[in-house]
This record gives sequence, structure tokens and C-alpha cells, in this order.
Amino acid sequence: MAKILIVDDDQTIGFMLKDILEFGGHEVTVSQQPKKTKENILKNDIELVLLDKLISGVDGTDVCAELRKDEDVQEIPIIMMSALHNVGEVCKSAGATEFIAKPFDMETLLAKTNEILQKHGKTS
Repeated sequence: MAKILIVDDDQTIGFMLKDILEFGGHEVTVSQQPKKTKENILKNDIELVLLDKLISGVDGTDVCAELRKDEDVQEIPIIMMSALHNVGEVCKSAGATEFIAKPFDMETLLAKTNEILQKHGKTS
């Protein structure tokens, strides 16, 4: 079980992802405020971030790049997600650990999440 933060301005998607990940045994926090991502990571002892590419006029790649430069949170794995075409490389060059194209199915999300948590030694 890991503590996961979902940053997505679409509340429906945020809570759907929360349900899927909680079904997978994780503890999940949902935020619609990209500017509070670092604060949420530290406050909730987050071990993995799921970050949308476009959130309320904020580019998720900027949020990702900022987190990567911050010593307090730079080691936290980040999965970026988007329905936009051909943005996977852009997200990875901003520092995303992994990219998932929307829409994705439950199995893909859980598999990617668990794979990254294992790589980063976050699973029990």
C-alpha cells in the first residue's frame, strides 16, 4: 500500500482514479490545486503523484519540472497523464517518471502504478 496524490481539475476523473487506486489497496488524496502539489506531498507523506497535463490553466509539465528542482520532493515518482496526442515525451522531458495516455483502463493504471512503486522501493 502506498500514499498517492492525484492532481486533476476534473473532479469526476479524480474520484474515479481514487476509487480504482483504493480498490488496489492504496491510500489516495485528490487535489484540484496544482500550485499546492508540494504542500500536499509533504503534508500527506505522498509516495507517488498522478499529475494531469492541463489543470485549471496550469501546465502540469511546469508543476512537474518545479517538483524535480525541489530537494524536498524531487525523488517522488510522478506519473503524468493526458488525453492530448504526442505529449508523452514532453511530460517525460519535464521530469515525469512515466506517462499514461487518457483514456486508460483500470488494469493499465494499477499495473503502471505498482510497477513504479516497486521500482522506487515503495511497496511492502
